[in-house]
Amino acid sequence: MALNIISNYAANLAHRNLTASDAAATRSLAKLSSGTRVVSARDDAASMAIGARLNATAQALKTATVNVGQANSMLQIADGGMATIDDILVRMKTLAVQASSGNLSDTERGFLNDEFTQLRDEIDRISSSTNFNGIQLLGDGGDVSLDYANLNSGNQGEDISPANGFDGIAITDNNYWATDANNNGVNDNSFKLHFVKVGNSALINVVTTIDGVNDRVQSIDVTDFATGGTKALSAGEKTTVTFDELGLSFDLNNNISTIIANTITLGSDGAGADGFATAQVIGGGATPGDNSTVRMLADNGQKLPANISFQIGAGNTSNDRLAISFQSVDSAALGTGAAGTEDGLDDLGVNAISTAASAQNAVEVVTRAIDDLQRARANVGTYQNRLDFAGQNLATMLENVEEARSTLLDLDVAAEMTIFTSKQILVQSGVAMLAQANQMPQNLLRLLQG
Repeated sequence: MALNIISNYAANLAHRNLTASDAAATRSLAKLSSGTRVVSARDDAASMAIGARLNATAQALKTATVNVGQANSMLQIADGGMATIDDILVRMKTLAVQASSGNLSDTERGFLNDEFTQLRDEIDRISSSTNFNGIQLLGDGGDVSLDYANLNSGNQGEDISPANGFDGIAITDNNYWATDANNNGVNDNSFKLHFVKVGNSALINVVTTIDGVNDRVQSIDVTDFATGGTKALSAGEKTTVTFDELGLSFDLNNNISTIIANTITLGSDGAGADGFATAQVIGGGATPGDNSTVRMLADNGQKLPANISFQIGAGNTSNDRLAISFQSVDSAALGTGAAGTEDGLDDLGVNAISTAASAQNAVEVVTRAIDDLQRARANVGTYQNRLDFAGQNLATMLENVEEARSTLLDLDVAAEMTIFTSKQILVQSGVAMLAQANQMPQNLLRLLQG
C-alpha cells in the first residue's frame, strides 16, 4: 500500500472499529441498566412480541386474582348476614314452640307474638341492608318511595292531605313494596285509602295493589280519635297509625277527627249522607278510594340480582367468567320450601303465634324457613370453595406466565456483564489504536527532512 498523508486508511479502519465497539458497549449498557434482554425490536422482534403478550396476560391474571378476592369478600358478607338470620330463626322457632303450649293464655301469647313479628321484621331489615358496594346480596334493597306527585292537588291522592288529617306517609316494609313478579317495575304497585263504618265503629281501610292486582286489605279502628272520643286530638297534636301487614304508616293530625265523626254518623243501613253502603271517601270522588290512591316508585339498582358475573380469567370467553347466583332470604322467601310453593314467614301475618293453632303452624313454617336458609348458605359455600380453587389456578398460571416472559425478556446479568466488559476493552483498545493510526503520517516527515 502506498504511503500518503492525505488518506489515512489505518485511522479510518480504527475509527470504524471503535464506532462499532462503542455502539455495542452502549447497547450492552442499556440492557444492564434496564434489566431486560430485549430493549428494542432490533434486539429480538419475535421475543419482544411474544413477551409483550405474555406481560399483558400476567397483568390481567393479577387483576383477575383481585377479582376473586373481592368475590370471596362479597360471599363472606352474605354468609355473615345469613348466619345472623339463622340465629333469629332459631329464636323464632323457640317462641313458636313455646306459644304452642296450652298452658299459656292469650296475653302471654301476645307477648310472644310481638317478639316473633319483630324478629321477622329484623330478617327483612338484614336482607334488605346487606350489600357489597351497593349490590344486594340477600334480598331487594327496598329502595321504594311514594310517587309524591300523586298527593298534589288534582291528582290521584290529593285527599290524603293535612286538611283531611294526614300529615305524612311512610313505608315501613320496603321489601313488600319492592315486589315485582312481572319484572316491569313497581309503578303498578299502589294503595288506596277510605273509611268504613262497622256497627258503631269507624275504621281506616287500606287496600294494596301489587303488579296491578289487589293483594292485601287491612283496617284499623280509629273510633276513639273522633271528636269527643277518648283519643281525640287537639290542635297541634299528632299520632301515628301503622298498618303492619301493608308496610305503611300514616301520621294523623286533629283534622282527622271530623272525617271519623262523619263516618260514625252513617245511617244504620249504610246509606249515609254520602250515598255509599258502609264506606265514605275522604273528600270528593265517586267511589271509595277515589282521590286517595298513591303509586310507588323504585330504584331498580337496588334489586337482588339473579347473578353477578366475575371476571376470573385473562380472556373474553365464558370460561374466563364465573356467574354467582343469589337466593332471597327475606320473610317472603323463607318458608316457601324448595319448590317455592309453600306459605312463607310473611304469610303468617301479624298474629303469627297469637293462638295455639297458629303457633303450631308457625313451627312448621319456621322449620321450612331454616331449611331454606341452609340451602342458600350451602349455595354461598359452594361458590366460596369454587373461588378458592379458581384463585389457586390463577396463582399457578401467573407463575408459569411470568416464568415464560422472564425467559424471553429478562436479562442474564452475569453473561451480559461479560459482554459489556469485552466491549469496554475493545473501546479502550480502539481509542489507543486510533491514536496510534493518527501518528502514522508523522513518519513521512522524516522523508521530507532528507
